[in-house]
Amino acid sequence: MTTEKKPYEMAVGITDRREALIIRKMSLISLIGNTVLSGFKLFAGVIGNSGAMISDAIHSFSDVLTTLIAWIGVKVSKKAADEAHPYGHERMECVASLLLGLVLMATGLGVGRVGVDNIIANNYETLAIPKLIALAASVVSILGKEAMFWYTRYYAKLINSSAFMADAWHHRSDAISSIGSFIGIAGAMLGFPVMDSVASVVICLFILKVAYDILRDALMKMLDTSCGEAYENQLTHYIAEKEDVRSVDLLHSRMFGNKVFIDLEISVDGDKSLRDAHAVAELVHEDVELNFPEIKHIMIHVNPANE
Repeated sequence: MTTEKKPYEMAVGITDRREALIIRKMSLISLIGNTVLSGFKLFAGVIGNSGAMISDAIHSFSDVLTTLIAWIGVKVSKKAADEAHPYGHERMECVASLLLGLVLMATGLGVGRVGVDNIIANNYETLAIPKLIALAASVVSILGKEAMFWYTRYYAKLINSSAFMADAWHHRSDAISSIGSFIGIAGAMLGFPVMDSVASVVICLFILKVAYDILRDALMKMLDTSCGEAYENQLTHYIAEKEDVRSVDLLHSRMFGNKVFIDLEISVDGDKSLRDAHAVAELVHEDVELNFPEIKHIMIHVNPANE
């Protein structure tokens, strides 16, 4: 399971206005969907005597909070650079992803604790048998959360948002946990009441795995991690083919939130004047930032080529 960190896959041609509309639409649909679905699952869990479904409902309620965190983080990250933040606010999206991961981890641990306590108590004969409404709620949850995953994932990739991608994987973790609920509830209804508690523990493990992936991705982006050899090779070959560029001597990349910064050294004809060498660097600069929209800035140093 991954949060799909590929900065070079950012779509081209998304205007600020359209991006703002996409973010608002995603947030609204997610908030409404999670509120309705979690309320229904909680009702079904209580009425249907299912601890697994109640745990699943708590997981879904946490989605309401994580969507709010994602929306706030993305909104702040889009603010223009100012005197106090000359490089922009993109890292606020990483902060939002960190908070999402921590909320998800706390939710998972809470869900798992209830299941473990029931298993350790070993009072299976006192556990109530879940009712059909709890089983039906798990099916509704699987279908609903999987649909929300694909919807949020599509638009998160379109606007290159790590926070909303984390929110998408939160939806997927809900769908997976609902599958666990379905199995546990069905097992309990067939005469194995402990299966409901076992399902809660399995749900916990899935949630913790997703939380780990989200936290790892956010930390990598906050620590100026390289975009990877494949990405740097792609960019190196692209720049090396530009007119008047003799060679690419050095290229380093680093992720800055959902943006990329590049440090580049190129060689040009040593007989060129300073003005002409600067013009080559300026053309490379404009060309790269135009065709690689995830690159926020490229710093270029020009070396004289060795004949």
